[in-house]
Amino acid sequence: MRYMMLIHHDEAALAAAPQKELWADYGAFNEALNKAAGAASGERLQPSSAATTVRQHDGKADVLDGPYADTKEQFAGYFFVEATDLDEAIAWARRCPSSRYGSIEIRPVVDAGARGK
Repeated sequence: MRYMMLIHHDEAALAAAPQKELWADYGAFNEALNKAAGAASGERLQPSSAATTVRQHDGKADVLDGPYADTKEQFAGYFFVEATDLDEAIAWARRCPSSRYGSIEIRPVVDAGARGK
């Protein structure tokens, strides 16, 4: 099954982390993920200060600078994994370096062939 891992972390804590070690850990994580999953995909997002939020209210679109959620942990990126089950997906989330600075939300991806059934 395909899972999407949504990375949320405290931007200040991540910025204070030893950067050389963090990115070396990410390099090793990405290499392991690619080796296990073939061509794993994912992206890192720019900081929440670069976000723009659009909300509809009474037929009017409000455009706001900044993130949707006013929380310490912000949505920072995502990656996909192919896993046999949720336990294997959890194991990948635990290995992700960002899990030390926030949380990884795991979501099963809807099988395109199963839509509408």
